[in-house]
Amino acid sequence: MNATTPLHLSQPAGYEICAHPDHPRLLQLRPRPEALAAFLADVQGIDVQNLEYVPFMRFHLARRLVAHLGQDFADTLVRIVKDRRHGGFVLGLEGVSRDSDDFVKFGTAVGHLLGPSNHDSMSNKFYARFLVKHTDASDSYLRQAYRLFTMHTDGTFVTEATDWLLMMKFSEENAVGGESRFLHLDDWSELQRFVQDPLGAKPLLYKAPGSKNVNERVERPVFFHGEFGLSISFIDQFVQPANDAEAAYLQALSESMESSPGTRTVRLPVGDLVVLNNYFYVHGRAPFERNEQLHRELMRQRGTFAQ
Repeated sequence: MNATTPLHLSQPAGYEICAHPDHPRLLQLRPRPEALAAFLADVQGIDVQNLEYVPFMRFHLARRLVAHLGQDFADTLVRIVKDRRHGGFVLGLEGVSRDSDDFVKFGTAVGHLLGPSNHDSMSNKFYARFLVKHTDASDSYLRQAYRLFTMHTDGTFVTEATDWLLMMKFSEENAVGGESRFLHLDDWSELQRFVQDPLGAKPLLYKAPGSKNVNERVERPVFFHGEFGLSISFIDQFVQPANDAEAAYLQALSESMESSPGTRTVRLPVGDLVVLNNYFYVHGRAPFERNEQLHRELMRQRGTFAQ
């Protein structure tokens, strides 16, 4: 496959690949269910605690997934996430399992095809599992079901790089709304308005709330240029404007992303995961409709590309 060949035209034997129905840039991969079942049987004897304690076992899972789906599958995932035309994919277990340990193993294998995971200080593990339900007393929008979870990138308040982000849905009951929302920078019509403002390149202070278990104070600009071209780092909850001009800029930027026609809602069934390039996508979540029996469990992993 050369650089000008659309990735979605390739149809290898071990999996199908096509455009995602909810987003014009995301690609959807469908591995053969028998290959997924063989992978889960292969790694059945590996417990999740072993993955938590021994980092090289996470790469072992990735190698076992390649053994059943092929090196082309792994190479394709990396190409998609690094390709600015796409930058993300959706992938699932195709109903082969509903076991949460299998979800952790599969998500870990997929993530480690890209590279090592970051430590998640919120959970004190390499991944975080969290619930969204009717009531919550957290100090951020992450678990607050009835608020708009505004558009942002991950890793804004830590010094280590966050190249990719993986989110997987473990369970869901009595949930209406709450769809994922994604905006690719190149689909944001007002992008240049904020890039060309001098405040777009000024380092701004980020501080995390107590639940994140991070005491770092990080300064970084909203926009910068890197390996993947024009990139963004932003979250409205944790950036600390030093004056009214910075606050007005940040508010206008956030409101523009929320209202952009390029911001699309994406449905994610139980057992599916989505991976995004964290440099040129921002993501958020639509509010849920109120329901006292609301229950959703998600897993988050984030990391860097392999060197």
